[in-house]
Amino acid sequence: MALQYQVVPVTRFQQNCSIVWCDETMKGVVIDPGGDVKHLLMMIEQLKVDVEKLVLTHGHLDHVGGSEELSRALNQPIVGPHKEDNFWLQGLERQSQEFRFPLTEAFEPSQWLDEGDVITFGLQSLHVIHTPGHTPGHITLFNKEAKLAFVGDVLFKGGVGRTDFPKGDFNTLIDSIKTKLWALGNDTRFVPGHGPESTFGVERACNPFVED
Repeated sequence: MALQYQVVPVTRFQQNCSIVWCDETMKGVVIDPGGDVKHLLMMIEQLKVDVEKLVLTHGHLDHVGGSEELSRALNQPIVGPHKEDNFWLQGLERQSQEFRFPLTEAFEPSQWLDEGDVITFGLQSLHVIHTPGHTPGHITLFNKEAKLAFVGDVLFKGGVGRTDFPKGDFNTLIDSIKTKLWALGNDTRFVPGHGPESTFGVERACNPFVED
């Protein structure tokens, strides 16, 4: 029994969407479906994953742009992020115009997520950790057994998330990384919202923004 995942870069921004599943039951979730919904549906079918919900780490357009279309196609709910990001989801039409994305209408998820919530699928689970800074309602998803975290735009290999957006805050972001992510262990691997994977230990040693 193990957690499996496939990272699928989507749209011209090449942001990471993750299809995550329980290999015993094939039940799964999709994290941050930012677009290219037809391609995501094809990947889900190829992997034979029975998707039970879509999970959002934060409200930025490039990570949520395909959510409603994929939700309708799969007839499954959207959950997350934390309710502090509602203003981002309500501003999706404006974001679409600013970033020249296909028009994405405002929506609300079926459920907001809070620190300590647990998302289950099959025999697997992802624990919700509130990690504000890039956005105020950003969450991280952690599987203890696999030592794997999906961190959205909080942390990257060699970098950290931008904080120059409305309600972003650099000190809050660094605090989220050092107090919440580092506590998950140096050997924890993470999937960022953009770019390659890394481990918290490597970033503590080499990332100029957050190295010890």
